[in-house]
Amino acid sequence: MRVLMAQPRGFCAGVVRAIEIVERSLEKFGAPVYVRHEIVHNRHVVERLERMGAIFVDELTEIPDGAVTIFSAHGVAQSIIDEAKSRGLPVLDATCPLVSKVHFQGKRYVANGRTLVLIGHAGHPEVEGTMGQIRAKVHLVSTVDDVAKLDLPDDTAVAYVTQTTLSVDDTRGVIAALKARFPDLQGPDVSDICYATQHRQSAVRELCEVADLLLVVGSRNSSNSNRLREIGVEHGLPSYLISDGSELDAAWLAGVNTVGLTAGASAPEELVLDVIESLRRHADVQVEQMDGVREDIEFRLPAELRSMSTRKVTVTSEQ
Repeated sequence: MRVLMAQPRGFCAGVVRAIEIVERSLEKFGAPVYVRHEIVHNRHVVERLERMGAIFVDELTEIPDGAVTIFSAHGVAQSIIDEAKSRGLPVLDATCPLVSKVHFQGKRYVANGRTLVLIGHAGHPEVEGTMGQIRAKVHLVSTVDDVAKLDLPDDTAVAYVTQTTLSVDDTRGVIAALKARFPDLQGPDVSDICYATQHRQSAVRELCEVADLLLVVGSRNSSNSNRLREIGVEHGLPSYLISDGSELDAAWLAGVNTVGLTAGASAPEELVLDVIESLRRHADVQVEQMDGVREDIEFRLPAELRSMSTRKVTVTSEQ
């Protein structure tokens, strides 16, 4: 059996930065440190950090006074920042810089008098954080039908921003619908869309041209991982999202010659290797890696942690 691995796959720079913030905080301040919500959407990552001394909470009220507090990579609403400040909590912000950029863009559009539309999925932590950063009404849309239902005059001066775990391909139809309905429309350049999301989806589309089966390593609550599986389905491939090798079903492999294998942006490479080992228990496996984009982007850590040395978390597309 041929196992063809997507390039790139797995950890993006924003995830690497967020995990390293937790690790360095534990090293510098000692356990426990408190993280509001999962630092990234991956159970294995969260459980490893818990073993190191991180405590994950849903609300700031669960954090003791004076305890080191970390905001997750998805970003938080301004009300959460204000609450932490009012309590004097020492905060380290692990919000992905590309998410912070969306916040800045949204605030700028509103300051210029535009009505803001956010393209994203209701209930996602990043969407909740972005909507909570804008001190004005934000209209959330996910589909072309949602655009038609917007309770706005067609001559409204509108601007849009997008959830970072959506790619250019994901948002193209919605943006086209916005342009068709609102002549006075502004939005970010295509180059501002999260590079990692676009790269991983493009790599999966290439995989789907040659694979008989698609396996995506990632957590059920990971938006970008679910989207990678959906791309496989759209290409007519049997496609499955699994958290590790233990979830592989041998029945999926019947008649399969080439397995396409990728991982969501919050899935560590060790889980990809675990899936390969599980495949080896069912077939003689030949592993190959696709040619693809090499990601060498690194995001700066908070100033309090920059001078420290710690284990380097590598972006899997470089492996």
